[in-house]
Amino acid sequence: MVEAYPWQDSAWKRLTSRNNYAHAYLLHGPIGIGKRALSERFMASLLCHGQINLPACGECKSCLLLKADSHPDIYLLEPEDADKAIKVDQVRNLVSFVAQTAQMGWRKVVLIEPVEAMNINAANALLKSLEEPSGNTVFLLVSHQFSRLLPTIRSRCIQQACQLPSKAMSLQWLAKVLPECSEDQRVELLTLVSGSPLAAVKMHAQGVCEQRILVVDGVKKLLKRELFATQLAESTWKDIPLLLLFDWFYDWSSLIIRYQLTHDKNYLGLSDMRKVVQYLSQKSAHGKVLNIQDWILAQRQKVLDKANLNRVLLLEALLVQWVSLPGRR
Repeated sequence: MVEAYPWQDSAWKRLTSRNNYAHAYLLHGPIGIGKRALSERFMASLLCHGQINLPACGECKSCLLLKADSHPDIYLLEPEDADKAIKVDQVRNLVSFVAQTAQMGWRKVVLIEPVEAMNINAANALLKSLEEPSGNTVFLLVSHQFSRLLPTIRSRCIQQACQLPSKAMSLQWLAKVLPECSEDQRVELLTLVSGSPLAAVKMHAQGVCEQRILVVDGVKKLLKRELFATQLAESTWKDIPLLLLFDWFYDWSSLIIRYQLTHDKNYLGLSDMRKVVQYLSQKSAHGKVLNIQDWILAQRQKVLDKANLNRVLLLEALLVQWVSLPGRR
């Protein structure tokens, strides 16, 4: 069975407390909090022949087929390749599935993740089926970026916001799944992923702490003129995800701005960059920091939109601006 995370109790109750199920649900919230797992638990409950409005029994024919990944009344729609768009042809195949009769004589369930990956043509092709699905079909849409969804998609669904768990709950759960990490390491991991516990586990497996050390060391050497932007962009950071780099630099720029406004040393971020953030806050013009922050956001959006970008040139542009922050105010 899919894991039930402790922070999902209230969302689960809201999803399963209705007397009559809706034809479409939109589960949205930050990435890394288990929305996919929640939607799969809900899907199992919708398909289960053994119980109603309760977690799936796990024993009926439908549940056993679901466990074996061979249930005929499930349709999973995802990008064909990681970080690519969901295309209109994929949606047309989905529409054909929706038009069919459920082979198990019960419900059909469609799971789409992430729904924001649909391009505009794909989204428009989905609208009619989403509004009036044929047969007894339930759509479960999972979104990590709610603001990117078309209003026409949002309006056709029952919306279920999925919140970040509290820091205390996340750390308690991480202590169970990452016992090899110290408390400080778990706090650092959770901070690096903006509080998403599942993202923290994933990042730990991908060596994010080691990547962070590499990036922080590079930034410090860059500011001391011990390394050039080209060296970092072409070789030192070549294996570090671009979005991760943008997120860290955006976070640092936000900390710089906050310290310039408040001079509160309690809000300088993680210990590895506190001195750098304080130094840049004191030496950089406020307007220059705001400009680089706007630039980072614009470039990050291009990456999310799957634009054809030159990674090396993009990183060089970022680092040239960063190293130019301290100077004449």
